[in-house]
Amino acid sequence: MALDQSALLELLEMMRSADAGELMRRLLGTIMQELVDAEASAHIGALPHERTDTRTTQRNGSREKIVTTTAGDLTVKIPKVRTGSFFPALLAPRRRIDVALHAVVMQAYVEGVSTRRVDDLVVALGGTGISKSEVSRICAKLDAEVAAWRARPLDEQAFPYIFLDATYCKVRINQRVVSQAVVIATGVSADGKREVLGCAVGDSETEAFWTEFLRDLRDRGLAGVQLVISDAHRGLTNAVTAILQGAAWQRCRVHFMRNALAKVNKGHAEMVAATIRTVFAQPTGPKVREQLDDVAGLLRGEFPAVADLLLDAKADLTAFADFPMAHWQKIWSTNPLERLNREVKRRTDVVGIFPNTDSLLRLSACVLIEAHDEWQDSDRRYLSEASMALLNPPPPTAIETKTPASTKTTRRRIAATA
Repeated sequence: MALDQSALLELLEMMRSADAGELMRRLLGTIMQELVDAEASAHIGALPHERTDTRTTQRNGSREKIVTTTAGDLTVKIPKVRTGSFFPALLAPRRRIDVALHAVVMQAYVEGVSTRRVDDLVVALGGTGISKSEVSRICAKLDAEVAAWRARPLDEQAFPYIFLDATYCKVRINQRVVSQAVVIATGVSADGKREVLGCAVGDSETEAFWTEFLRDLRDRGLAGVQLVISDAHRGLTNAVTAILQGAAWQRCRVHFMRNALAKVNKGHAEMVAATIRTVFAQPTGPKVREQLDDVAGLLRGEFPAVADLLLDAKADLTAFADFPMAHWQKIWSTNPLERLNREVKRRTDVVGIFPNTDSLLRLSACVLIEAHDEWQDSDRRYLSEASMALLNPPPPTAIETKTPASTKTTRRRIAATA
């Protein structure tokens, strides 16, 4: 509706006396109030104090709502009605900042900015600040995007190589602060590009947790897995055997080295490490395994615990040797996941202690979505297409290779008849 004469004169006086910042704030407030009143009149079917046959309800006072904008905090009066309800489309219910600041707060949260610094940021943009609860409520809008990304199908192509790793963060559960793992799965697709396949939050030491996580990946269409690279968590390895049948398992050489060096004193650590590294410097698969036996024999006299550890882990530590040599340095450890782990840790450390696992999952997933999109937008490949073509087709699963005795008999009869 149009401003009356007195309102126009008041606005003119305000423009004469106010500075630039205050002027913009008042102008925006006046315009916003006029828009709200006009929408209320359309909803009610009559202007204030107007009698019409099209009126559907009556005004019943108003309530004030503070709206934070880049021009500053504005107070808008929202008309109340006797029957039904009214809320202007210009504003959002239970939210007191405009769309621009809403996006800023969400991005700041994803970037790992602390709640206190988000509050300072809102003040710097012209607002009066924002509470922790409001930041949490705003960032809950990210949940829909995170859920859609975590449930996306993975059946467009095969992923011969899968990397699994975890980083640990503090979460408050049942009034106690506990350590929870953010587990991450990345894969190398058949065309050599990397992709973040999924993430979850939970107790990474339990087989049930890993089984549920891997089953979810499989149900989303994950297929063609030939090698899984991870640390030697017992629950993880059991879950890989149960869910990803037909896939080999590569024990991360970096994690193994830490375990081995924990069994020797610091003075001998560098010598033992250099000796073990010779295993990975061999030119062929058979040479790799021969060298491991030689190294175990060499270390047995002075470091029998390390020798036993090497022999026990021989099959898992040298699984990479059954794949193209061009891939070895890329698949014998979980190092490709370390950058992701560091970035997740950097941003979660700013928060410190998360109020619940949902908030930890939200922030971690947003960090991973950024990395995933970066990999997809880039033409850079983790492994070249030419080298990926050297991979043999994945072996059939254990279930598929079992042929019932009745089927074998039928095949022999058909062959004899022919």
